[in-house]
Amino acid sequence: MAPYAWDRSKPALPRGRRWWAGELSVRLRFMRRTLSGPEGTVRRLRLQSAVLENNLLGDPADRIIDVYVPRGQSGAGLPLLVDLVGYTGGGPAHTNWKNFGENVPERLDRLIGAGVMPPVVVAFPDCFTRLGGNQYINSAAMGAWTDFLVREAVPYVEKEFHCGGEGRRGVFGKSSGGYGAAVNAMLRPDFWAAAACHSGDMGFETAYLPPLVAMLPALAKAGGVRAWLEEFFAKPKAKDEDIQRLEMLGMCASYDPDPKAFMGVRLPLDPETAELLPQRWANFASWDPVNMVESRGTGLGQLKALYIDCGDVDQFNLVYGARRFVRSLKRQQIAHRYEEFPDDHSNVDYRMDMSLPFLAIALSQ
Repeated sequence: MAPYAWDRSKPALPRGRRWWAGELSVRLRFMRRTLSGPEGTVRRLRLQSAVLENNLLGDPADRIIDVYVPRGQSGAGLPLLVDLVGYTGGGPAHTNWKNFGENVPERLDRLIGAGVMPPVVVAFPDCFTRLGGNQYINSAAMGAWTDFLVREAVPYVEKEFHCGGEGRRGVFGKSSGGYGAAVNAMLRPDFWAAAACHSGDMGFETAYLPPLVAMLPALAKAGGVRAWLEEFFAKPKAKDEDIQRLEMLGMCASYDPDPKAFMGVRLPLDPETAELLPQRWANFASWDPVNMVESRGTGLGQLKALYIDCGDVDQFNLVYGARRFVRSLKRQQIAHRYEEFPDDHSNVDYRMDMSLPFLAIALSQ
């Protein structure tokens, strides 16, 4: 089997059935940071996606969705929050045990148990791709991920748990997940009623151009994008800089995919001179939230709650994009809550203590 490929030797989901639910419904008893208080449950579902079938990357269409339900609740009548994880992650990573901290279900147990936030159902969909992650938008290369969320994953969870519904759905995430939350709220304000963006990808000139230029020597040494990717997939161990380069190639396949190119990847700049290619970069820039908010900000004004934050020393320069995004919100008089905090981009899950109650209270009213 090729490195980084999914194991397809396991039984496939039943053909002819679009949705199928697994029955792993009891949280495993790992060491918890807080040993007292109510403990909710996590049920694992499996969904056979129609919109992800035959995607260009060859990723599986059968997807896991972990779903948290608070202690003493069935989920019926509760608001629904959807957690979009950052690049290189998958939804179930947030339900895994976490050393020296809390995973998201444990955080929810604490916040709900203390009365800081009302009870909610939270879904954790697996949206991982062979290129290492997702921006949660429809892409000819990466897959139709906006459609996956609004047409399949959320309706499936709502049907199973009798939760959410119009005016009772929220989406949140950090980094690429924060990007996905902000952009999907702009694309589908008729579907989402609240959104929280933690350190989301914004301001592409300052966030993406430096690492795009920095990876050009590695691509040249390998012999181009395809050769570099094939070398990456064959490696027994990927270095941090390899993951960063893979992420930038994933951005290319997300924002300006070329279905004829290997894995849909084409660069927005000249690999020899690093000059921006005007049409390629224009396609990138059209997906930048600081540009999208200018034409789609009205949709955000329909939300019950909009939360944005970013560390003031974010090492990927995302705070500058966040400031531009918020400046546009203020100019358009769109209600929101924005916070800068004294930290960088890493290990900032503690910021959910601010956003999750904010969303849950708004959706419960």
